[in-house]
Amino acid sequence: MAKFEQKLTEMLRPAVEETGKTLLGCEFISAGNHSVLRLFIEHENGIDVDDCAEVSRQVGAILDVEDPISTEYNLEVSSAGLDRPLFEMAHFQEVVGETVNVKLAIPLNGRRKFKGKLEAIENDTLVVTVDGQDYELMMSNVDKANLVYNFDKK
Repeated sequence: MAKFEQKLTEMLRPAVEETGKTLLGCEFISAGNHSVLRLFIEHENGIDVDDCAEVSRQVGAILDVEDPISTEYNLEVSSAGLDRPLFEMAHFQEVVGETVNVKLAIPLNGRRKFKGKLEAIENDTLVVTVDGQDYELMMSNVDKANLVYNFDKK
């Protein structure tokens, strides 16, 4: 997660927690007047549209006061979904043994995208098996990552 997005997450997390939800993380997509700040939330009972609206109101008030984004943007609040984004080390630890998509900021051996089984986490390194080969991916180099949902799982 980029430092700016980390800062936003830390700023907004308490407001989201006041609603009883958990803020997994956020992403900011800069596109001029069409920029988007997307928050991913979860709750043990699931997330519905009313939950998203409640969090949007709560977070919107904080964003209006703090004004951390200098350009126009749209705020989107979303459930993490089946292909939940993975922002923090704790998120990766929860899905060891599952299939993940990882995109690196800086290529490793000429490659930025890895889709495979998250075998282990060693210190700050993710061990991902892709086509029978293990890759060690530094957490500090992860640009974006998400769980690949297994529909065959019961």
